[in-house]
Amino acid sequence: MASRATTRRDETCDQRFAAPITAVSSLPKDADVLVVGLAEASGGPVLVGAGEDLDKAWTKRQGASLLASAQQLGATTKVGATVTLPGVPVVVVTGLGGVDVTPEQVRRAAGSGVRAAAATAGDRHLKVAISVDAVEPEVVRGVAEGALLGSYGYVKASSEPASDPIASLAVVSAAKDAGAQVEAAATVARAVNRARDWVNTPANLLYPETFAEDARAVAKAAKLDVEVLDEKALARGGYGGILAVGGGSTRPPRLVRISYNPRGAKAHLALVGKGITFDTGGLNLKPADGMITMKTDMAGAAAVISAIAAIAELKLKVRVTAYAAMAENMPSGSAYRPSDVLTMYGGKTVENANSDAEGRLVMADALVRASEDDPDLTVDIATLTGACVVALGERVAGLMASDDGTADTLLDAAEASGEAFWQLPIPEHIHDNLRSEVADLASSGTTRYGGALTAAAFLQEFVPEGEPWAHLDIAGPAWNTGGPYDYVPKGGTGSGVRTLVALARTLADARS
Repeated sequence: MASRATTRRDETCDQRFAAPITAVSSLPKDADVLVVGLAEASGGPVLVGAGEDLDKAWTKRQGASLLASAQQLGATTKVGATVTLPGVPVVVVTGLGGVDVTPEQVRRAAGSGVRAAAATAGDRHLKVAISVDAVEPEVVRGVAEGALLGSYGYVKASSEPASDPIASLAVVSAAKDAGAQVEAAATVARAVNRARDWVNTPANLLYPETFAEDARAVAKAAKLDVEVLDEKALARGGYGGILAVGGGSTRPPRLVRISYNPRGAKAHLALVGKGITFDTGGLNLKPADGMITMKTDMAGAAAVISAIAAIAELKLKVRVTAYAAMAENMPSGSAYRPSDVLTMYGGKTVENANSDAEGRLVMADALVRASEDDPDLTVDIATLTGACVVALGERVAGLMASDDGTADTLLDAAEASGEAFWQLPIPEHIHDNLRSEVADLASSGTTRYGGALTAAAFLQEFVPEGEPWAHLDIAGPAWNTGGPYDYVPKGGTGSGVRTLVALARTLADARS
């Protein structure tokens, strides 16, 4: 609802974000829509955040209390369930679950509430306030994130002018530091929405060159160091994986490196993202139904670029280096073939088993390059395998790691951010699937079982032994094929951004 898509490529994603958001200490009298909570208490459902004055005024006008009116329309305490009560102002009642709410509960409730508010706009531009008695810092941030993420909408390319239904958002909180918490939440939400914009952009507009230029613009705006390797520089450097995957397209590949090195940082995090701007499957051509959403195959790169910009804006005391490996996987006379042997960055050779397993090849080059920066932890993120979607569904991402301690660190960050990840193993025998008679290893195994594990095992071959590493497979949650829910829109979701920012915060706090 707040994002402006455009067919122009001279605008950066920073210009396509949601309405401004502020913190206020009491219910604003000029709000067009008030979003309040409904929670389950020992004595039954209770309104949260409505306040006595609003309830009295409502009862006087309607002849029934706000709670009774909401219940008549079917309001429940189920998290994210909403009912809309017409009036001046309009009141949206959103379910919170129990009274002792978590940040994710209020994130979901606020997102649903703002989406319901926007649905009442018509031709108006609404001032929306969200009041759920948020006081704790994490809860205040959750409300603000949910509101901004819920207000997002990718505006289609059209000859008709687009109109944003949300003019402004306000989080009602009595907390003294509410303003700072809302500002921090807005930074994270803007990063997620930036990633959503990139994932939603058609591949004829977002391809390696334009994606790299967008990344450069975002990095410069955040005062970050950025380097972009074009096809000539990639050839000089020996990036055989990226060059092979991008070789079938008239739009050559790119490798983007962005670095953030704040004074006093004691930990170094490397992020590696898959940036396949469109994936036809190459010579192993995908079926038509499997190709229509393949503009989303760069969601991992979108996540790492957006995350490092947010980490810098938050001034977290952790060094971060992000790599985005960008290519378009197309079939042509110059495309790489099944059975080709590729020499990867760093010298390892790979027999290409399937040209539709291209993501791991570009990621392998970037992982080796990232290891040269000597990070304390490397995390890669990619829409890597359909097998992970089969295993975990469309709303849960897979996590595989070098060790359980590293996995626990990532799972804790995911939980803090409200994103769903599930740890999968990399059994030792899986590496045997990658044996090749003509190269150091094959790019994929000979069995269709355990595909997500095999892909992770391949990537692990390009991480130095003993280096903490985690692989995030976001093939399921990166794109929402169904209707919007809670704070999640249809289309690109920005999966992984919040977890990566939370991880950086954890590393900064641990080393401070």
